[in-house]
Amino acid sequence: MSTGARAKPHASSKAAVLDAIRAAGTISRVGLVAATGFTGPTISALVRRLIEEGLVVETGRAESTGGKRRILLQLNHTARYAVGVHLDHGAMTYVLTDLAGAVVARIVRRGAGAEEPDTVVSRTAEEISRLIESIGVQRGRVLGVGLVSPGPRNSAPGVGLAPPTMRHWEGFPLGEALERATGLPVVLDNDATAAALGEHWSGGFGGATSAAVVHLGTGIGAGLVINGITYRGPNGNAGEFGHICVDMDGSECWCGARGCAEVMAGTAAVVTAVRADAALAEAVGLGTRQRRVSTVAAFAAISRAASRGEPGALALLERSARYIAAAARSLANIMDLEVLVLTGPGFAIAGSVYLPVVQQELQRTAFSRAAQPVDVRLSRSAATASAVGAAALVLESELVPLSQAARLPERLDAEPVALPYSMVTSDVD
Repeated sequence: MSTGARAKPHASSKAAVLDAIRAAGTISRVGLVAATGFTGPTISALVRRLIEEGLVVETGRAESTGGKRRILLQLNHTARYAVGVHLDHGAMTYVLTDLAGAVVARIVRRGAGAEEPDTVVSRTAEEISRLIESIGVQRGRVLGVGLVSPGPRNSAPGVGLAPPTMRHWEGFPLGEALERATGLPVVLDNDATAAALGEHWSGGFGGATSAAVVHLGTGIGAGLVINGITYRGPNGNAGEFGHICVDMDGSECWCGARGCAEVMAGTAAVVTAVRADAALAEAVGLGTRQRRVSTVAAFAAISRAASRGEPGALALLERSARYIAAAARSLANIMDLEVLVLTGPGFAIAGSVYLPVVQQELQRTAFSRAAQPVDVRLSRSAATASAVGAAALVLESELVPLSQAARLPERLDAEPVALPYSMVTSDVD
C-alpha cells in the first residue's frame, strides 16, 4: 500500500466519528451528532461498531443537565499504534504513537548520510522493530509506518526531486522497499507537510482556519492546514517555502533560481558562513580539527555559541532569521494566516533567536495585521514534529477498520469528492 499521498480526512463516516472523539477527548453520542452533522441513528450504529472493534470505550457519564446523564465515549488509546519516521541526511527520528497520536516511544539515530538507500531501508526496518518491541506492543496492533523526508515530491511512487544531500535517492522505490522490509503498510510524504499535520493533531493551531508551519531542518519547508485539512497541491509540492526569493541578487540555489530562502538562510548557509571566517569558526568550536562535523552538529555548535553571547554567531543567526521572516511575510500575506508555527530541528535548537525576529516582522508588515495579527509560535515538539506527523498520516489513512483500511490514491490529486450530509448519513461502513 505504499503511496505518497493521504486520503482526505473524513473520507468515511467512521473516520469522521473517530476524529471527533479524538479531538474532544471525551464526548457523548449527542455531542457527536452536533460535531459531525450525522443523524442520531447513524451515530448509534457507528459507535456500536467502533466499540465492538475495540477502538472506542464508554467511560462514565457526563454531569446531569436535568435529564438522564449521558454516557461519555473516548478512544481506546492502546487499541492501535502507528510508527512515524523522519528520514533526513543528518538524523533519523522514530516515534511510536498510540491511537490518539500521543508518543509512547521515541529514538533518534544517525541520518541517512551518504549510505545507499537499500542499506538505510534495512537499518530503518531494524530500528522500527526495536522501537515496537521496546514497549511490548503486539505487532498486529501497529497500523503501519509513515515515513517523511525533505524535498519536493513527484507523482511517481519513488523518491523524486531530492535535495542535493540526498540526490542518490532519486527514483528509489522507498515505500515499496520499506514495506517489504517491515511487512507493514507505508505512507510517504514531505517532512514539512507532516509537521503541519502533527501540529494540527496536537492542537498547536488551536481553532485557526488558516495555519502553517515553517520547518527548518536540512532544508526549509512549509506545511499548510486550511479548515483542518492539510493542503498539498496537485503534485504534493505546496509549501516550498525554501524557494521563496528573498534576494534577487543572492547566491544560486540548487533548484536553479537565485536568492531562495534556503540558500540564503538555511542551516547549511549559516554553517558555510561561519566556516568562511577562520576566527569565528575557531570561536564556536568549528576550527580546522572539526571540519568533518556534520551540518546538524555544526549548526548546533553555532547556536550554543550564540546563546553564550558570541557576537559573530548571533549576528549570522539573526541574518538568517531576517531572511526567513521576509519569506514568512509573503506566506502570511498569500494565505491570510492566523497562526504560524516554527518547527523542525533547526528551530528546536535556535528558536529563541528566530522567534522574536519573525514575530516582529509579521507584527510590523503583515497585510492582515490590522484585522487580525498573525500568531507566531514556537512548536512544543519542534525536534520530533515531522515524525509525529508521519505517524498521524498512518492514523488518518489506515484507521478504520484495521482489516479494511481506506487505501490512499496513487495520484495526489485523486481525493474523494465530499458528499452532502444527506448522502453520508446512511453510510455506516
